[in-house]
Amino acid sequence: MFLVGAVPLLHPEVQTVEEMLDGWRNQQLCRNLDPDTIDARISLVRRFIEYTNEYPWSWTPAVVEEFFADLRSIKGRRQSTIRGYQNGLRLFCSYIADPDYGWDRVCEQRFGTHPAQVFFSWNTAAHVQDNEQDPEKRPFTKRELQDFFDHADDQVTAIARSGKKGWLPAFRDAVMFKVAYSYGLRFNELRHLQTVDFSRNPHAREFGNLGVVKIRYGKAKKGSPPKRRTVLTVFDWTPEIISDWVTHGQPYLDDGIDLFPSERGALVAERTLLRRFRRYCNDLELSAGLDL
Repeated sequence: MFLVGAVPLLHPEVQTVEEMLDGWRNQQLCRNLDPDTIDARISLVRRFIEYTNEYPWSWTPAVVEEFFADLRSIKGRRQSTIRGYQNGLRLFCSYIADPDYGWDRVCEQRFGTHPAQVFFSWNTAAHVQDNEQDPEKRPFTKRELQDFFDHADDQVTAIARSGKKGWLPAFRDAVMFKVAYSYGLRFNELRHLQTVDFSRNPHAREFGNLGVVKIRYGKAKKGSPPKRRTVLTVFDWTPEIISDWVTHGQPYLDDGIDLFPSERGALVAERTLLRRFRRYCNDLELSAGLDL
């Protein structure tokens, strides 16, 4: 049980919620979960409390259904998003309803009631298939991909000739698009690349020091560190575009070893790259189903 002091509380409802969230945070940290995941779940609980105007020990299945009906019908959230929200809130309810943590006794003493699980199979979405992508989502055709890469390069030239700021980030993002395609990288894998991650492939000497890339920030399994993997260089143009960037672009953004730093020397935010990606797709009138 998360220890609660014996001193009378000035705002018992608010303070009890904060104690619950602190205890739940500690439980998840002990399970080795990612801090960003924990913060997102706690933020979700706060949103649910604000929406329902009810504290956790007063939640009912009815308020659950009202909240998610609003997310689906009015805000248009995706099915996978709904299921993720429901799972996070279900875990919180399991924590505060577990007698081992003692929140039932605390709430009975303070409020004359106790928390209970309000997320069940009959009022939550089931995960019935692994792939839940939108049917419109599809890969690029070769022609579309070439047009996209050409347009990204043209934008760098156009911005540079205009004398406006922004040609360097445009250059960086154009290279990021190509590297993501070359190695089949997820965005988080891409943004964490460093110059030291590349090395020779003795079976493909023509690529020089860029024959292999070691991915250190792959998608992690629950409670585990990021997964590592190694990807071979297969396109003869990949080393050329990376070398060009490392020589004529990366040093002007940062003097460190991050391959794709932001203008402030930090890692590039996903929304930054996706915003440019979507703008280029719109410029070329490409399908909305295309994605990185």
